[in-house]
Amino acid sequence: MSTFGSPGPLPSTKPVPPQRGSFPLDHDGECKSVMMSYLSCMKKVKGVNEDECRMLAKSYLACRMDRNLMARDDFKNLGFKETPAKQDDRGETGVKGELRW
Repeated sequence: MSTFGSPGPLPSTKPVPPQRGSFPLDHDGECKSVMMSYLSCMKKVKGVNEDECRMLAKSYLACRMDRNLMARDDFKNLGFKETPAKQDDRGETGVKGELRW
């Protein structure tokens, strides 16, 4: 028998665990509305990293943290920039476009 043209032995690979460990799924759909808003935003902008969609992603992560579906962490560790709070016309503090719970 000839092994000419066969791929040969395949390299063995080990599965790699996620960097931040495992987290429970949202079986009760507590954050489903925010997730669906994020997914529709990504579909609307065809996957481009728009600020509107990033804010929805941030609010989704905040929802998961608030409901103990993931470990609480600073948003800067999750890829979001720290932006200084500024005062708007109505005297409220916060970042323009920031969602509040």
